[in-house]
Amino acid sequence: MPFVKICVTKENNEPTKEQKELLINEVLGKNKSSIVVIIEEIDTDNYGLGGKSITNLRKK
Repeated sequence: MPFVKICVTKENNEPTKEQKELLINEVLGKNKSSIVVIIEEIDTDNYGLGGKSITNLRKK
């Protein structure tokens, strides 16, 4: 069974439940009944790039 994992940052109450439903539905072009989709929300303090947290990068 195929497995898709989508990681997003959780900011300003987004993604909303509706936005996540769209992601789950639209990310697949195959038989949706046989594919598992998991959306993992990551706090921007726990996600970094270039040695800095996304929280700090977005402050600039």
